[in-house]
Amino acid sequence: MSAVRRGAAGAVLLLLVGWGAVPLARAQAVAPPAALESNVLLEGEQRFRPQWSARGLVAAQEPLASAAGAAILRQGGNAVDGAVATAFALAVTLPQAGNLGGGGFLLLWLPGPSPARQRGCLVEASGGNPAAGPELAIGGGTAVAVNFRETAPAAATATMFLGPDGQVDRARATRSLLSTAVPGSVAGLALAQRCYGRLPLAQVMAPAIRLADQGFPVSRELSDSLAAAAPRLQADPVSRRLFLPPPVPGTRLRQGELAASLRRIAAEGERGFYTGPVADALVGAMERGGGLITHSDLRAYRARLVRPLRREFRGHPVLTMPPPGGGLTLLQLLGILEPFDLAATGLNSAISLHSMAEAMNLAYRDRNALLGDPDQVPVPVERLLSPAHLDGLRRRIDPRRHTPAPALEAAAAREGTNTTHLSVADRQGGLAALTTTLNFPYGNGISVPGMGFLLNNEMDDFTALPGSANAFGLRQGTANAIAPGKRPLSSMAPTLVFRPDGRPWLATGSPGGSRIITTILQVLLNRMVHGLNLAGAVAAPRIHSQLWPERIDAEEGLSPDSRRLLEAMGHSVRRAPAMGAANSVEVLAEGGSLGTVDPRRAEGPAVAE
Repeated sequence: MSAVRRGAAGAVLLLLVGWGAVPLARAQAVAPPAALESNVLLEGEQRFRPQWSARGLVAAQEPLASAAGAAILRQGGNAVDGAVATAFALAVTLPQAGNLGGGGFLLLWLPGPSPARQRGCLVEASGGNPAAGPELAIGGGTAVAVNFRETAPAAATATMFLGPDGQVDRARATRSLLSTAVPGSVAGLALAQRCYGRLPLAQVMAPAIRLADQGFPVSRELSDSLAAAAPRLQADPVSRRLFLPPPVPGTRLRQGELAASLRRIAAEGERGFYTGPVADALVGAMERGGGLITHSDLRAYRARLVRPLRREFRGHPVLTMPPPGGGLTLLQLLGILEPFDLAATGLNSAISLHSMAEAMNLAYRDRNALLGDPDQVPVPVERLLSPAHLDGLRRRIDPRRHTPAPALEAAAAREGTNTTHLSVADRQGGLAALTTTLNFPYGNGISVPGMGFLLNNEMDDFTALPGSANAFGLRQGTANAIAPGKRPLSSMAPTLVFRPDGRPWLATGSPGGSRIITTILQVLLNRMVHGLNLAGAVAAPRIHSQLWPERIDAEEGLSPDSRRLLEAMGHSVRRAPAMGAANSVEVLAEGGSLGTVDPRRAEGPAVAE
């Protein structure tokens, strides 16, 4: 029987063989666990393996952007330079998620002394409080997180999306200029590169500028994506001119206005975005279209260096993104599940899946009731990660029976589904994991006149009406209520894992909205507990549960017996589309690195330096 199951939607599934890639099949889901456990996936005579590189490697959702990052590594850049180059290139080649008008998070580790200390970045980016200690020393190097999540404009109010009937006006919250939060991507990428990169920003951005100026052949994925988003893009005259009608695959897409915006940023850093012509055009669009962002909001925006969250899992230090990112919930899940013998019960067996789903429900209960932007609301990080609290959550799990959601007195929150993640390893073993988003595909569908980029609709990630289920069935709490200058709660959780002796090992993360956290969890468990290789850990079928709606979403590939047993335990199991795109890299103990691009959203392989 074929090791690849095909679905109607079909994303390109790729073979990674040595240094190359061979398109294999159009597939919605991936091989069942039995095929993955051997570290090899067979389809005819072909084999799946992670790509290997002796020097450096980039794993991203779009191959031209990966190649841009790899070119910067080849020019002597480190993992941060490679990540920043890839992210700016994604703003050109993956407009549905890569962006100048959105935000995200970056987690990095570099060997040796911190370059940021010598460059004066720690005082500047920590809000003038160097005692806050954003950097974390580990493995003879420095780890730090960059928070460039968007912020609510100064004129934002808690009830701004409520209609006359007291209910949420979904069109206003997702498709209007009111839905746009102050963008953070440019500030975050520029800050990371200035403080931790090795090359000049103009050199790092040069591949993205070339892609925008000279154009690139439109892929089938991009053409189909633009066609699906056409109704939203059609509503904005600027987006309509830039992207419609959807270009035929193979057509060269040139973006001169975007190239000019990128050149301003390359020459001036973040000032080229938050002041000057770009800022004038953005604010002008807001004034004409009823948006809230002002020049003052743009000038006030700051990306921040923040200390990563750290917890050990079976002797391995795991670093991830603190709130408002999703890393705290990820660490809670690892802490709840650590004592379970998941290796003995088996990968994707009913018992293992039951334990995971119940842990997910408990962690999401905490996330959505208690988490928000720690700059504005108290977030009890230490208590939520304490052994006593995790033990208490674990005791709530009935090993044989699903606990109904109402019994857990839950609340939940959401994030949009169109995000992109990239991971980079450099020749010195440095790692970078970066996740960025516009929230919905193409954000709110509105582009900045003359500047060539789309705007986010991240304001929809705030709580618009406490306790009310949104369109995805998730319920939000008051800790995530809209307030001026506040950053919305996010599921994005770029993550690094180290070997027990402190040496760097894995960089991973994913898009996928509220499924981001559970996607990363399963990649880590597959690699660290079940012993799959990197490609197998990323490709294995996934589940997701978030308390509300009360069900398990399961990708194709799970055993029918496991599904029946889960249902007998009281779970409702729904077959779901492919979840996430966990593009990951691994530093090998013997030298070199591996990379794998998630076949769920893959056009090409990881790209080696």
